[in-house]
Amino acid sequence: MRRTMHPVPGILPHDAEAAILIARIIDPARAAPIVAVLRDDVLVDVSSLAPTVSHLLEIPDAPTALANARAAQTWPIADVVDASLERDPARPRLLAPIDLQVIKACGVTFADSLLERVIEEQAAGDPAAAEAIRARMAVSVGTALDRVRPGSPEALELKRALIAEGMWSQYLEVGIGPDPEVFTKAPVLSSVGFGARIGVLERSQWNNPEPELVLVMDSSGIPVAATLGNDVNLRDLEGRSALLLGAAKDNNGSCAVGPFLRLFDERFGLERLRTETIGLRIEGEDGFVLEGASALDRISRPFEELISAAFGDHHQYPDGFALFTGTVFAPVQDRDQTGHGFTHRVGDRVTISSPSLGSLVNTVGVSEELEPWTFGIRALMAALTAEHPRP
Repeated sequence: MRRTMHPVPGILPHDAEAAILIARIIDPARAAPIVAVLRDDVLVDVSSLAPTVSHLLEIPDAPTALANARAAQTWPIADVVDASLERDPARPRLLAPIDLQVIKACGVTFADSLLERVIEEQAAGDPAAAEAIRARMAVSVGTALDRVRPGSPEALELKRALIAEGMWSQYLEVGIGPDPEVFTKAPVLSSVGFGARIGVLERSQWNNPEPELVLVMDSSGIPVAATLGNDVNLRDLEGRSALLLGAAKDNNGSCAVGPFLRLFDERFGLERLRTETIGLRIEGEDGFVLEGASALDRISRPFEELISAAFGDHHQYPDGFALFTGTVFAPVQDRDQTGHGFTHRVGDRVTISSPSLGSLVNTVGVSEELEPWTFGIRALMAALTAEHPRP
């Protein structure tokens, strides 16, 4: 599916002409969300081939099927991107490019973010206490976590040493122990897409984005696509107690995915992603700018290990699943007060990008003030029935 692109700045992968990019579109003229593929500079409706992305990812040789699918309707990508950024409900816009997939996530898969989770825990969610703990952790642990393979004899020895120093933590257990952390990030159909507002709870005083690679598996647990995600996190809530993980991670607008799914093919797959770098840029209305990056070659466990922790004889996903793979990024740059680190403000523009997957752009709002989530599985079933009535 090679093509000559007229790229929309920032949203497309660097090699978009060679990529198979899948989108979901909401068009006010249609009852159900539309599955589309990018051809040249237009998004092409392929919902006659597959009514949902979940259906599409089950098609044998989906790239060939997409190349041969007839163009039922098209939309210029520039118009859809513009409407998505403007959040214009009267025009077709991008949705999250996943639908029926369960949304799972792995935590503390990078040494740097692992230490920040320990710091949150020891600070009991208080950002003012974090800096002193961060300095003490640097002396006690140093770079040891970077060099140890989770679950190895060396990891067990490091665990014993940290326990002796009074530094052991439940986060270190999943960071260097035999079993990774896997949790359910968000309900099916609740994630937001490119241009949408993301949310933090009004009462949260310490929070941040988490730019991540998201792998998408079919019903057999085979990785078939990838995209970008923002695992929005409330550090003060999780820092008070790991049992508040649900409150910290799953709220209105707390899961952003997009802009597209990039299907795996002979040019693109897990091997390419092992060396991908995911960038982050936060631009505040106050003039604040923060940039960071997450190099996937620093991940502590291979993708296959994370996938097998979520899927196997112990757990299946008949509609497929999406898996956030963790982040190295944990911002410590001061924003308001010295020693208090970073936290979001309403209006922050968050851009997560990578060479192979494009750019996911969202704006921060308050979860309680965002548009309520109303389009669930029952609504999708009704909409699909209206779009495709039985003869």
